[in-house]
Amino acid sequence: MAKRDFYEILDVSKTATKEEIKKAYRKTALKFHPDRNQGDKAAEEKFKEAAEAYEVLSDPQKKAQYDQFGHAGMNGGGGYGGGGFGGGGMNMEDIFRNFGDIFGGGGGGGSFDPFESVFGGTGGSRQSRGRGKRGSNLRIKVKLTLKEVADGAKKTIKVKKQVVCGTCEGSGAKDPSSVGKCSVCGGSGVMRKVTNTILGQMQTTATCYSCNGSGQQITKKCVTCNGLGVVYGEENLTLDIPAGVQDGMQLSLSGKGNAGEQGGSSGDLIILIEVENHPELEVDGQNVIYNLHISFIDAVLGASVEVPTIEGKAKFKIPTGTQAGKVFRLNGKGLPAVNAYGKGDQLILVNVYTPTELSAEEKKLLEKLRESENFKPKPGTKTEKGFFDRMRDFFVE
Repeated sequence: MAKRDFYEILDVSKTATKEEIKKAYRKTALKFHPDRNQGDKAAEEKFKEAAEAYEVLSDPQKKAQYDQFGHAGMNGGGGYGGGGFGGGGMNMEDIFRNFGDIFGGGGGGGSFDPFESVFGGTGGSRQSRGRGKRGSNLRIKVKLTLKEVADGAKKTIKVKKQVVCGTCEGSGAKDPSSVGKCSVCGGSGVMRKVTNTILGQMQTTATCYSCNGSGQQITKKCVTCNGLGVVYGEENLTLDIPAGVQDGMQLSLSGKGNAGEQGGSSGDLIILIEVENHPELEVDGQNVIYNLHISFIDAVLGASVEVPTIEGKAKFKIPTGTQAGKVFRLNGKGLPAVNAYGKGDQLILVNVYTPTELSAEEKKLLEKLRESENFKPKPGTKTEKGFFDRMRDFFVE
């Protein structure tokens, strides 16, 4: 099923401010919150859908990428590895952990929590119970050739990062009996405080400082990871890079960053695309440009030459009487867009070489041609268009 537009999900316009987006998400999240719609799978999906939309639209960089490329720019046209590229693949824990500040809890400092007051405190404990510290994001750079940009690429990389400890399986404890309730928060993972205000009593929550929200304390640490639940290691990953990515574009692989401490969720792997320079072709958006240098004789008489393309060499015929600065177009020989059909073109810009040194015999031959009517410029004729005329022809072809 096709994914809904993020702006439609939150019912905001593309020009909405960050505060308007936040307000719209809060309204939608309250409407479809699981505690208000218990057992309603459709409401739960809409709750997750709203969270994914907010994750993208609240981030200026992700929002700009979404505005330009749509969903394809977020997930690479299909994704991989669970959530795939972008913010998809969220579970309920991710939502409460990442956006607790929207609901009023779990953001670090205490603030009023509508879910605490309406639903008896389930929201605050849900987001933190049993969760360790989330792992940090990792950033890597992946280089692509122009051919790989055109066709898409499968890259196998080795990522050095924090991985789950194999001895304790990420718990950080020596054994199951070494884990007990946190003595500070009593196992709830949160600290609650009731404040009297002019509106009445309001309850605030904050993540427990002692157990970091897990609700547990380790009495005997794992000797391998010293209680962290993670060790330094590496992971081999296969990346399916979609065709049409651009230099400087960032793709995100959810959950493939550093593993979280003591059972916390993993961070994301941010992939920065770097397109290698082609020895002969230049990139201009979806078009590629080749500067073709020909001799004066070839310009006059015409010639058949080979030109480089993304796919390899191609035969190209230079018409007789070709003028310097003429632009030829090879339709469909450019690059695809990451979220659209079709390709750009290859543009061939003709440069006529003028020799700087001539032999006496060559000068003599050219002197004979100097007075020929065919070799005299004819301004205003079809064969002698000005620069702006040539540019107009190029854009209307």
